[in-house]
Amino acid sequence: MKLTVLTENTVCDTALTPEHGVSFYIETAAHRILFDMGQSALFATHATRMGVDLSAVDIAVLSHGHYDHGGGLAHFLQINKTAPVYLSEHAFEPHYRKDGTDIGLSAALAREPRLVRVGEHLKIDDELELFACNCRERPFGTDTAGLCMAGMEPEDFRHEQYLLIKEHDKRILISGCSHKGILNIVEWFSPDVLIGGLHLNKHATIGAESEALARIAGQLMQKDTVYYTCHCTGIPQYDFLRERMGERICYLSCGTTVQI
Repeated sequence: MKLTVLTENTVCDTALTPEHGVSFYIETAAHRILFDMGQSALFATHATRMGVDLSAVDIAVLSHGHYDHGGGLAHFLQINKTAPVYLSEHAFEPHYRKDGTDIGLSAALAREPRLVRVGEHLKIDDELELFACNCRERPFGTDTAGLCMAGMEPEDFRHEQYLLIKEHDKRILISGCSHKGILNIVEWFSPDVLIGGLHLNKHATIGAESEALARIAGQLMQKDTVYYTCHCTGIPQYDFLRERMGERICYLSCGTTVQI
């Protein structure tokens, strides 16, 4: 499996532009996948520069209903005329910051015929499965990070889903932001490889308050998983984890390509 980062908060090449958000292009034995689309059409601009043909994508996946992952959806539907887009059945529900700022998807896209609503689980084929895990217990809890749903109720992140890729006896889990808690997600799946944001950017990295992040690093190390992270993990938080986890964790900037 090969994964190329089309958009991310940071870049590894000055010819590329950083953007808060994520978009991954993934090639497997059977599929050409677009996982998330950043917050604008920038993912497509970068794809062209990197020699990625988005019109050849046969499956697109939206990890959850936030603007920085689905803001480029309309543009993708324009440049790719055939690929279904798999997203949670809850993706178009309202999503806000605690100050009332709308961070959801464009409601104008909700009736697009190529959108495939996914519930708790969908097996696409022998290689690809989608999971929401809304019915599973969250033994490590969930930090809402001040995000809200309709009525300004605290988020439960029921609109978040994860893509499991099975290839060459490996189980590779792709997550956009891991809002339901990275420790919960790793406990649920025990993947060989996990790729995505860990949503740790609010965690302290110095002083007594950094003990929480140190505990997370220790618990992540208890699994045999290798982690490729980005976006909402946070650079100081990644540096903190890298110091404790070594080569078990790496950072993916825009322009990076990895072979799994």
